Amino acid sequence: MCGTCGCAESDEVKIMRPHNKETIEYSNDNLTYDYIHTHDEKHAHDYHHHHSHSKEIILEQDILKKNNLLAERNRGYFDAKNIISINLVSSPGSGKTTLLEKTISGLKDELPVFVIEGDQQTMNDAERIKNTGAPVVQINTGSGCHLDSSMVNLAVKKLEPKENSILFIENVGNLVCPSMFDLGENFRIVVISVTEGDDKPAKYPNMFESSDLCIINKTDLLPYVDFNVKKAKKYAMQTNQNIEFIELSAKTEDGLKDWINWLKSKFKVEK
Repeated sequence: MCGTCGCAESDEVKIMRPHNKETIEYSNDNLTYDYIHTHDEKHAHDYHHHHSHSKEIILEQDILKKNNLLAERNRGYFDAKNIISINLVSSPGSGKTTLLEKTISGLKDELPVFVIEGDQQTMNDAERIKNTGAPVVQINTGSGCHLDSSMVNLAVKKLEPKENSILFIENVGNLVCPSMFDLGENFRIVVISVTEGDDKPAKYPNMFESSDLCIINKTDLLPYVDFNVKKAKKYAMQTNQNIEFIELSAKTEDGLKDWINWLKSKFKVEK
């Protein structure tokens, strides 16, 4: 079990391609998530039991340290291959996959795009991305609530992204735990939709503090919902004064060009 958030044991994780039964079973050789309870198993957990949290804190620090070391290896690989890696994070239902579909369409004639999909179960999103023509690998985390650098490392080995390309990593829908785990990405992009409420950045400050760009999606619905764009930006900037913003509708593609241009501006063309 993950000591930082209490999510899945590693043997639940599977990495696979759409329409391909071959899977890579995730190994925790690099990251150890199993929390060993050091108390006597017969010891009752009643109101008089006082835990020392020191072991749990040390375990969490150890997990994050190992994760960060492998994240740096991932980042070094991406830099050496001139691969721009994007970690897309959001709550469930923000429109990340639809945004990815439209982004791939907007970039396909200019830059190679590769995708790693992260979900607890199903190949649904990977199938959608496959239909765009972009190479994709699916990570199913089981009961896990986030991707980590080891999962991404294994997925990249299976995906084999080309040099001078863009790699999108669509994280598990969750604004809490993914904020703690560096995947080795070059940029972290947080996506919120106008249907979620403009106080989302105030409720989940850690994610916005660690993000480079905030995409405000589903702007076509602004006339029908109570969402104040200025207020949402204000909340985000209270935790991260350097965060950038792009307002768009993945459905209507209004504002999508700004997002495509942002991506192109981060890409270094090898001469």
